[in-house]
Amino acid sequence: MISFLVYLVLSSLYAVNKLPFAGTVKTSTSQTQVTQEQFGVIRQSSKGNETVTKFTLTNRHGVKAQFITFGATLTNLFIPDRNGTFQDVLLGFDDLDGFMGLKGRNPYFGSTVGRVANRIAKGRFRLDGVEYRLATNNGDNHLHGGNVGFDKVHWQPYVHDDGSVTFTYSSPHMEEGYPGHLYAQVTYTLTDSDELIIDFKASTDRPTPVNLANHAYFNLAGHDAGRQQLYDHRIQLYANHYTPVDVAKIPTGEIATVNGTAFDLRNETRLGDVIQLIPDGGYDHNFVASGSSFKLYKTLPLVVQLWHPKSGRRMQVFSNQPGFQLYTGNFLPTDDSLLGKNGAFYSMHGGLCIETQNFPNAINQPNFPDSVLRPGTVYHRTTAFKFSNK
Repeated sequence: MISFLVYLVLSSLYAVNKLPFAGTVKTSTSQTQVTQEQFGVIRQSSKGNETVTKFTLTNRHGVKAQFITFGATLTNLFIPDRNGTFQDVLLGFDDLDGFMGLKGRNPYFGSTVGRVANRIAKGRFRLDGVEYRLATNNGDNHLHGGNVGFDKVHWQPYVHDDGSVTFTYSSPHMEEGYPGHLYAQVTYTLTDSDELIIDFKASTDRPTPVNLANHAYFNLAGHDAGRQQLYDHRIQLYANHYTPVDVAKIPTGEIATVNGTAFDLRNETRLGDVIQLIPDGGYDHNFVASGSSFKLYKTLPLVVQLWHPKSGRRMQVFSNQPGFQLYTGNFLPTDDSLLGKNGAFYSMHGGLCIETQNFPNAINQPNFPDSVLRPGTVYHRTTAFKFSNK
């Protein structure tokens, strides 16, 4: 096991990409422009007042992605329709108070979630003979890293020469109950091929479960278009199996075929034709990524396609994660109580998430992919969202 001092030195080198974790996706972003501005101030934090910075990445086609250092959050994504009209396709807030939950609940809009995304049953797991107890912030279960997960902390930014931006966070031993000092980073890259690439890396000084994900809510008709336009989306999943859940949304451990079920979305399907067939208001399930033969940069298989016929906007999701959560915004409010960007109110089924991930509760299911990161190894997962018009 490396000493903590050496660990910190390595972490600082990772932060400036002088010592890369692993082979990263090579892209061309020579035309990407980066600007930054103050987005808000976290007052009376443990480190005193902290300034939250907003970064804007713009490619040569005018596609624009925006991020803030609080929660390493993806806040805005402006994509053209078939007529060249740009709209923001992400649900979110106009100000820092919204993302911090000071105006009401923030349902993880665009956030980086961890140390372990999704659910851990009863907030407990056993690792190398030791039982660990986590916060139970989702009924009796642990969700998205706990009460103060990675979505609620301030990350440190670094802008690269190629126009990408890396956010880093050092999570101390036993933060939210997790063992090990974890050094995490997420790099956002916007290419001139209209791809938004999210690259996660992490290292640790002792064994710990890790499952990092981004929790963006998409509506390709526009962030304020609402449920009826979301229902008109066509979706296709490259997944032959899914993981059934109990009433608390915890996987039972079974890996079930989608054949003959409403989870069979292997052919392009209108979302509104199937969403009402799913109990409890819609999809909130992990699918096993079978992937297609079509790969981005020869390493990232296509796992999801989403298309909005009226606007023509299409999103293809490529990932080397073993699974992805399709979540259709079932727990967004049924009334106009959630005020988002530009005076829009977000309600149930107003947007959907495709959270590429390891399987939920993998730490407690031996037949699920291993979620434990150990010293001397590197956690490295990449997801790319490719946008076009159809």
